[in-house]
Amino acid sequence: MFITFEGGEGTGKTTLIQNVATILRKRHQVITSREPGGSMIAEAIRDIILNPKYKGVTPYTEALLLAAARAQHLDEVIIPALKDHKIVLCDRYIDSSLAYQAYARNLGYKFVLSINHYATLNMPDLTFYIDLDPKVGISRIANRDKYDRLDQETFDFHEKVREGYLEIANMYSTRIVTIDGNQSIDEITNQIVKKIEEKI
Repeated sequence: MFITFEGGEGTGKTTLIQNVATILRKRHQVITSREPGGSMIAEAIRDIILNPKYKGVTPYTEALLLAAARAQHLDEVIIPALKDHKIVLCDRYIDSSLAYQAYARNLGYKFVLSINHYATLNMPDLTFYIDLDPKVGISRIANRDKYDRLDQETFDFHEKVREGYLEIANMYSTRIVTIDGNQSIDEITNQIVKKIEEKI
């Protein structure tokens, strides 16, 4: 089973994935991964996308780099794990590209879906979107040691990302479960595990 976690900055996805993986591993084989990244080549692309020193990355280049990293990640990590009947928990996937690049960067869904055609052939079975006011999310990461290029975007940009996610969650409502990010990590973890067990 392929399960993805989506949300803006500071929504707690990394912690949630760790918590959910710990619980699921009691009865299932589970791997965790992230995007961009997850494999050596994809992690190298991640550095170009997120490193603040690369200020000249254009929206189209950003979208194409993400699609390339995703294709590599699929071939090296996700597809082999699914063939081994493992549960894959992934921090971000194509919905991030739709929210950040298609919607917030105004590149459009058609373009982003077209360059991610390979990913659309390997869609998640279930996606959890953690919805949170960007003001709260950004305040949570204010003291983060590694403050990446997307973290440093304007507040208006993060507002647009949230708008994009809400629109995408509505478009793909049979796959995406929207969860209130104002709850405690434990409350959210329990909701997610319950939904996964129902799906299994």
